This record gives sequence, structure tokens and C-alpha cells, in this order.
Amino acid sequence: MVHRRVSPPPSAPVALLAVSSPTAECRLRPLTLENNRDSDLEAAILELLAGRAGGASICSSEAARAVAEGEDEWKELMEPARRAARRLVAAGEVEITRKSRVVDPSAAKGPTRVRHR
Repeated sequence: MVHRRVSPPPSAPVALLAVSSPTAECRLRPLTLENNRDSDLEAAILELLAGRAGGASICSSEAARAVAEGEDEWKELMEPARRAARRLVAAGEVEITRKSRVVDPSAAKGPTRVRHR
């Protein structure tokens, strides 16, 4: 769980806000490759996008499922898949969207999609 200091009204005491979103952990991790699975996820994202019509997007879970070896392993690969998408954004290859709008991947919350630039 990540704690973030919030700006309270002048009359209120300072509090910590607990933030638990699926991407909170992802935003705090570095954008470096950690293992072969990370490069496999990047490749899966690019392959899935290559198979789609121009402007079409994918969900990170599609890449996680493509790389997963077991039936439920894809769930454990969701954060690594989001990090792989962030690395591809940093490389200028893809965009991350939410509700069809391009978003800053380090600040995106909720369901997101990945598409070619």
C-alpha cells in the first residue's frame, strides 16, 4: 500500500491518504528490464498491435495472457505487462490511453489500453 500526503483544508489536521490502485505499484517501479519475461511482454505487446487495424488498441492483460505459461499466471504478469507498456511509451513506440484519450502512464489510474503511436 502506498501512502501519499494530501493537502487538507487549513482547519483540518494533516492526514495520510492510503492509495491502493492496480497501477500504484507499477508507477513506483523503475522502467528497466528485470528478466527475459519483461522483453517477452514488450514483444507480445508489439506483436498484438501489429495484428490489429491501425489505431486499434489492446489491453495489457492480452500481452500477459500471451506470455503466461499457466492458466492463471497471467494475473501475476499484469504489473510486469503494465511496466512493459510504460517502457514502450518511453521508447516512443506506443501510447497508453484511458477512455480513448492519451494519458501519462505514470499517473494513469483505472483500466488503460495500449496503441501504436
